Amino acid sequence: MRTRTYKTAYADLVALTPHRSTWAWAGAGLVLLACAPLALGSHGLGILSAIFVMAIGILGLNLLTGVTGQISLGHAGFLLIGAYAQAVLTTDYHLPAWLAIFASGAVAAIASLVVGVPSLRLKGLYLAITTLAFTFIVRHLVLFAENITRGSEGMAVEPLVLAGYAVKSDRPFFYVALAMLVLFVLLTLNLMRSRIGRAWLAVRDHDIAARAMGISLMHYKLLAFMVSAFYTGVAGALVALQTRYINVDTFSILISIEALAMVIVGGMGRVHGALLGTALILLLPELLNFVFSLAGDRFTTLMSDRIYEIKGLMYGVVILLFLRLEPEGLAGIWRKVKRFWVHWPLSQ
Repeated sequence: MRTRTYKTAYADLVALTPHRSTWAWAGAGLVLLACAPLALGSHGLGILSAIFVMAIGILGLNLLTGVTGQISLGHAGFLLIGAYAQAVLTTDYHLPAWLAIFASGAVAAIASLVVGVPSLRLKGLYLAITTLAFTFIVRHLVLFAENITRGSEGMAVEPLVLAGYAVKSDRPFFYVALAMLVLFVLLTLNLMRSRIGRAWLAVRDHDIAARAMGISLMHYKLLAFMVSAFYTGVAGALVALQTRYINVDTFSILISIEALAMVIVGGMGRVHGALLGTALILLLPELLNFVFSLAGDRFTTLMSDRIYEIKGLMYGVVILLFLRLEPEGLAGIWRKVKRFWVHWPLSQ
């Protein structure tokens, strides 16, 4: 089965994971991550927090692009909407920051209708260009609405307050980002096993056959856009809480390209693939920094002077390699490794 959702029993169909051992490994991974602040400094915690936050948005993009088959380059626009909604709601309307996080996701979901409704009859490249145009429109609207967004000056963001404690340092925000990621991973797994998730898979595999089975393409495509935008809006709100200051230049078009790269590299349509792809792409600059530092001062200077050019080149090379050598991404590599050890020593 192309969708890989064929099961022999109803209990298998509604299970969050196909194997019970997955929960044990997931628990061990969470314990290891929870202990990370004991070994990492401020820089390391900042990188891990950024991975957790970005992974929430990539989970949403994966639902839209990997599961439903709707290519989107509007990720930066929805991140921008979520971040500014968080800043405006907490600064101007004094909404509690924890409540504003989900309100920001709702604002982004509503805004997704602007691009979702006109895009119902578009596919492939045409849909990608439409969502890319939406990102440009959002960026210019933020600059134009100076009375609300402070224009090009940017906005300061009120810190997250939980139980009377202001989350301002890296360590407490690390745990907030980890808890939010776990929440959205569980939400995504439940969506994937529901009727909605199976309808999205049918729309991706063959929309004409899905319509013949009674699936409303308009309803489920719009729902995919809204759910994806909600995830991304929440991620944008968390970005604002992490940086404590936002500017329209922070959310460049490159973010949309990076997000699509994370979905492709991780493995389209896979929850763990979205997590693995996010971690790999965000850790690549750090890995490159480490390699260049070993090579000498000349390469370190090159890295600092040409960081954006090198990042763009690096993303392009990684995407090309995965599309050519491993189209299923890191999730496919992980599946092959597991299969090898299960069948060893008879593995081929």
